[in-house]
Amino acid sequence: MKFGIFYELSVPRPFEENERKVYENALEQVKLADELGFDQVWAVEHHFLEEYSHCSAPELFLTACAMITKRIRVGHGIVTCVPQFNHPIRIAERAAVLDILSGGRLEMGTGRSATWTELGGFQADPDDTKKTWDEFVHAIPKMWTQERYRHEGQFFSMPSRAVLPKPIQKPHPPLWVAVSTPGTEDDAADRGMGCLGVNFTSFAEQERKVKEYRRRIQWCNPVGAFVNDQLNTVNFLYCHDDSDTGVSTGRRMIGKFQYMAGQLDMAKEVYPTRAYLSAGLLAGARRQAAAPGDLKEPPEGIAIGNPDQIIRELKKWEATGVDRCSFMLNAAEDIPHEQVMESLRLFATEVMPHFSDQSAADATRAAARAEAATGMAAGGGAA
Repeated sequence: MKFGIFYELSVPRPFEENERKVYENALEQVKLADELGFDQVWAVEHHFLEEYSHCSAPELFLTACAMITKRIRVGHGIVTCVPQFNHPIRIAERAAVLDILSGGRLEMGTGRSATWTELGGFQADPDDTKKTWDEFVHAIPKMWTQERYRHEGQFFSMPSRAVLPKPIQKPHPPLWVAVSTPGTEDDAADRGMGCLGVNFTSFAEQERKVKEYRRRIQWCNPVGAFVNDQLNTVNFLYCHDDSDTGVSTGRRMIGKFQYMAGQLDMAKEVYPTRAYLSAGLLAGARRQAAAPGDLKEPPEGIAIGNPDQIIRELKKWEATGVDRCSFMLNAAEDIPHEQVMESLRLFATEVMPHFSDQSAADATRAAARAEAATGMAAGGGAA
């Protein structure tokens, strides 16, 4: 299992004093993560979400990340594939430039917004977002790989044009979809896309989802020129030599995140639609949220505590068959920046070496893929 970092870029009030510091701290953390051997950095796209996320232009933040790093891959986590937010031509163009500037290190995450604050702010219809996402992810890889591209669709059309520039990565950057509502992991598998899981769930449920993803992707009709059969899960991280300090600090961070998440207006709670069945990453947080100091027991599998505790929990995730785990490091700067940096250093020194030998993990994933293929052959095709 490989490890990355994941940013919401949450900003405490007063914004005028703190926004620049949040961005500066994040860039320092990304630079250190690159030096320590973390594999990916992901940044969300959110709009209008005061305190919770001030990351409305992730392509600019990720470009800054690319300029100060050498190896870490930069991930749009995600680009909102809704026409009122982003035109697909502009998505393709901006992503290609980021791939060029990063030297071919782009991971292309896609998805749709889940809050009424955002959807209503852009006057987008929640009933259409799944359909616009589907149309976009079929079109964008062709814009990257075809010399000229034309499109006549339900949500956008364009005459034949050369969409420029083209990405460095050939045939194009890996494609992902954020999984927050039930069934989206199946959508990812059916389209040959990586599964960027942004919901906390039980190990048994995660294992079931991994098995079904592996089974379905064997028979996928990929939207791109190749299949990206990887699963990435999101977690919290605070690593400290002292268990009590690590757990108490990590709980405080989770509590702050829960509180901020609890203030969001989710689409499914405001707008009468069947298009949003779950709040994903926010579901458990919103159920538990009460106040910033409400420090309930963290769910099983959260990477807080001392190195031994974190190794134990992450081994459970590895056993489910996921390929990657990306960590949220802070919530509205609740943890002082230097402590976040020390947490990263300790994790890299004491935890990451326990996952550096990929032979066992690779064998587990190969067995899962083989079992999926056997099951599909016996069952006669995709469900």
